[in-house]
Amino acid sequence: MLRARWLGRVRFADAYALQRSLFLHGRDPYLLLLEHHHVFTLGLRGSMEHVLVDPAAVGADLVRTNRGGDVTYHGPGQLVGYPIISWPDGPGATPAFVHSVEEVVIEACADLGLDGLGRLDGRPGVWVGAGGADPRKLCAVGVRRSRGRTMHGFALNVDPDLAWFDRIVPCGISDKGVTSLAAEGVTAAMGDVVEAVVARAARRWGGGQVERAGVAHDLSVRTGGLPLNERKPEWMRVQLDTGPRYRDLKRTMRSLRLVTVCEEAGCPNMFECWNEGTATFMINGDRCTRSCGFCLVDTRRPSGPPDADEPGHVAEAVERLGLAHAVVTAVARDDLADGGAAQFAATVAAIRARCPATTVELLAPDCKGDAAAWATLFAARPDVLNHNLETVARLQRAVRPQASYVRSLGLLGEARTAGLTTKSGLIVGMGETFDEVLAAMADLRNVGVDILTVGQYLRPTATHLPVARWWSPDEFGRLRQAGRAMGFAHVEASPLTRSSYHARAAHEAATPRAPRGA
Repeated sequence: MLRARWLGRVRFADAYALQRSLFLHGRDPYLLLLEHHHVFTLGLRGSMEHVLVDPAAVGADLVRTNRGGDVTYHGPGQLVGYPIISWPDGPGATPAFVHSVEEVVIEACADLGLDGLGRLDGRPGVWVGAGGADPRKLCAVGVRRSRGRTMHGFALNVDPDLAWFDRIVPCGISDKGVTSLAAEGVTAAMGDVVEAVVARAARRWGGGQVERAGVAHDLSVRTGGLPLNERKPEWMRVQLDTGPRYRDLKRTMRSLRLVTVCEEAGCPNMFECWNEGTATFMINGDRCTRSCGFCLVDTRRPSGPPDADEPGHVAEAVERLGLAHAVVTAVARDDLADGGAAQFAATVAAIRARCPATTVELLAPDCKGDAAAWATLFAARPDVLNHNLETVARLQRAVRPQASYVRSLGLLGEARTAGLTTKSGLIVGMGETFDEVLAAMADLRNVGVDILTVGQYLRPTATHLPVARWWSPDEFGRLRQAGRAMGFAHVEASPLTRSSYHARAAHEAATPRAPRGA
């Protein structure tokens, strides 16, 4: 079965991180379909002489890639497709794969009403008028194939501004023109082109079977929901228990001027976890630069730089409380150049210096996809790198508008490539379907995520997204079984599950080994 994903308009760097993760860690066949922001990409044989302008001066990025071919352009109005599939090795394997990509595009365009497409000898891609005096390139193709897996793919011009191609020598070919479906008289919406490509790709690469998922264009993808005052089902009720361990932990947090996400996010498990001596420390302040529709954390402008004493205070709290497993998260700090990554690294170092036997889990933000910030997080070598996907592809823009489905998957995949144990979480009850949750779980597993948490959404206030429905314990059990079948090392799925719930047990299940310092 082919897993086809429409991802909307995506930064090239974010899409590349996701591609690479699926290429290195995935087993399922994928077709990523998207548009890029303006970018010129150079293949392995690409020459800077074929870039005729300063990219920055025209508002474009310039990226060197590990695909074949020379220079090409990607931008709005162009459908980019990245098939990440298994393709057997052998003589002529790469040309055969290129041929299959070309055939998918040719067949899809014919379904849309454009016939007479073909190839030029020695010129990969799809051409209009290939056998005539004026061949015009409709679709560029550039791929990589290694160890029986493929990445990169094709760029089909639906209705881009063709003037962008005058700023390069497209594919290093100076004597041939570039065209688009619109220029050839085919009026088709991007969604129609996506459907045509997916249908043909499913036949060729998915045995006729396809699982579709995609980011919605419309931010109002869901409406309505349960009233805020509707009585919760029995399984969502939590008994208040402010025992001595809870009170001791609260005193410790206040004395060290620390913040916990348990309190800030109104976690239903706070009393259970605190009475067991477990808490999730929230660093980088208590004000978040983002406004996710499900989260209670304060979204006023942050009041200043991170507290230099905070890492030491967290380490002291870990020592006082005798924690075997410490979880550290943070608000999103898009106002900081590194998104707060350095404070995470300093906190890990402080805990390790003071409590060498304690394992450390980071629940990190995406740091706006900054590669240097990600490298800082990975270099800290947390025992678990957690980053929550939160919801299914279709609801991403409505639920967390400043984040990115692609970027989150890419971060998790790059963490796995760096050799870290990885973890992610989903919250349900905001309008997603069961199959959409399964698709998101498959995406997480195919980028190498080890630990998965799934829990029920609880609406914090009337200004937050409404609860669409209550998922039953039986449904969470089915998700748990499905996650285990997909190969997750540990799945925590229940109505009251939150990202840090039973975090130590999840880490131990995913990474059985002697404790640090033993």
